[in-house]
Amino acid sequence: MNQNYDVIVIGGGHAGCEAATASANMGARTLLITMDMNKIAQMSCNPAVGGIAKGQIVREIDALGGQMGKVTDATAIQFRMLNRSKGPAVWSPRAQCDRGKFIWEWRRVLDETGNLDIWQDQVEELLVESVAVAQQQTKRVTGVKTIWGAEFHAPCVVLTAGTFLNGLMHIGRRMVKGGRIAEPAAERLTESITQHGVHAARMKTGTPVRIDKRTVHFEDMTRQDGENDYHQFSYMGKPRPLPQLPCYECYTNPDVHETLRSGLADSPLYNGQIQSIGPRYCPSIETKLVTFPDREQHLLFLEPEGTDTNEMYLNGFSSSLPMDVQIAALKHIPALRDVKVYRPGYAIEYDFFDPTQLEHSLESKVIGGLFMAGQVNGTTGYEEAGGQGTVAGINAALKAGAAGCGTTAADTALTLARDEAYIGVLIDDLVTKGVDEPYRMFTSRAEYRILLRQDDADARLTERGYELGIVKRDRLDWWLEKKKIIEEIIHFCDSFAIKPRLINGALEALGSTPLQYGCKLTDLISRPELSFEKLADAIPELKEKLNLPRNRQEEISEAAEIQIKYKGYIERERLVAEKMHRLENIRIRGRFDYENLNAISTEARQKLTKIQPETLAQASRIPGVSPSDINAMLVLMGR
Repeated sequence: MNQNYDVIVIGGGHAGCEAATASANMGARTLLITMDMNKIAQMSCNPAVGGIAKGQIVREIDALGGQMGKVTDATAIQFRMLNRSKGPAVWSPRAQCDRGKFIWEWRRVLDETGNLDIWQDQVEELLVESVAVAQQQTKRVTGVKTIWGAEFHAPCVVLTAGTFLNGLMHIGRRMVKGGRIAEPAAERLTESITQHGVHAARMKTGTPVRIDKRTVHFEDMTRQDGENDYHQFSYMGKPRPLPQLPCYECYTNPDVHETLRSGLADSPLYNGQIQSIGPRYCPSIETKLVTFPDREQHLLFLEPEGTDTNEMYLNGFSSSLPMDVQIAALKHIPALRDVKVYRPGYAIEYDFFDPTQLEHSLESKVIGGLFMAGQVNGTTGYEEAGGQGTVAGINAALKAGAAGCGTTAADTALTLARDEAYIGVLIDDLVTKGVDEPYRMFTSRAEYRILLRQDDADARLTERGYELGIVKRDRLDWWLEKKKIIEEIIHFCDSFAIKPRLINGALEALGSTPLQYGCKLTDLISRPELSFEKLADAIPELKEKLNLPRNRQEEISEAAEIQIKYKGYIERERLVAEKMHRLENIRIRGRFDYENLNAISTEARQKLTKIQPETLAQASRIPGVSPSDINAMLVLMGR
């Protein structure tokens, strides 16, 4: 069997599904190769989407025409907006999903996507050829070969293999090859890539025990309900159709810790079995005990896996200890004293590739036409994977559409700036700084948080996506209508005069300081204690202005109010970002022989030689490159 495509996507996880649909929706003939069509977009760990900064990424995927937000809304069984007590710059949506329905909703999306074929198989070899470009020999991908002997050819391949590359699972001293529990590892594929000069290393992650809810004493736990307001993930999503279910909180205790400590000698993390580095921000329960020996309890969340299953996920209890130790420890928790489990927690080691060998388009610097996304780049999380998959799929389609598929011109690839998207921060961190542990996105990683809010991802990215061809006309029209209404609301507030005698009574009732002089409505909205909702009854003209279509009223009002309240902060941060863009516009790739550049430090020479940054701004973000190194380079460029 031998077939030709424009883009081939290896792996049907969250990165692969976004890459495949993005590529196909761009018009590229796309093939998605996955081991099991019944486990498309499997939620290998927590059955949840979003969270701190992760929720912003999902909204960015949605604004770029991606699918994760819509699939999440269709399968959500609990929704919450995190960080409500803080400013809108860090508000983050999060949803528990029905694990099984999430898979089948994604499968429906894939089946209904034009230009997209699916092939169930396992890729074992990347096909690469050497070509002459500008009198130099370079390598480029030509296709893939599977374990069953099928060959597929394409000028662009997107690798999204997750944890399957030479995956090795651990429970106590037992080790089993696999990419996920009960699924085989992908062997030989890593080696077929590294033989061409791509660097690989190992990482580790893990997942908790799965519990039978029929054996849980919920009366001994604290119930945590979700929220049922207008918030959701997709800007064009429909109301959540599934029943909304609660989560539950409980804690470990000294008896639990004593039982767990008794098994540390058999823990793969501490007996030498596992040498690779795990995620710092999602540690196993045994790591928590070793790192925080004085803590007498750790918080756990028991989360539903779906509306029609008894399976529950114990968040916070990731472990690779022997299964009898895990179960014995759980039974010391009062609510779990009679617990039965479906399977114990386990750890998994897998291969990843050095992301500093990638362009910002996520194309390999070593093998032309090879794009990488997700955990193969050293990240962790469905959302980080989906964001990378979206960018990789778009850029693979763009490159496949180029004549002869030579080298992608920088101005034809989609690259997102750090003040444009969390996805831009994520990719810039990966290709500029590299990783020494599984990378997880946080709001603290972004220096322009006030510009990267969850409410304005469509403002930042929808028109950009339409220019690329990934966002369709209906989505653009949806955004343009919203943009027009927001501008009208802000203009109304800027021009509407408020008279003290007409408003002071309402202000006193709301606990706000009365006015001494007249002002604009904008001045009132800027007060922290006031809002559109609180002032609407006192100002009929405002109430009429906010009388929008019911399915969009709250979302549009919130976006307009945030722009008014935080106008000064937004403008100041935008000015800072614009200053940095001046360095972004100074391109330095190929202009310096860093090894012989004595004006900069030795460490800077080594880092710059390895990474070969595109711009001076990217060079400034490389660890080990100091401001004085940047100044020296500016002087050498005559600036």
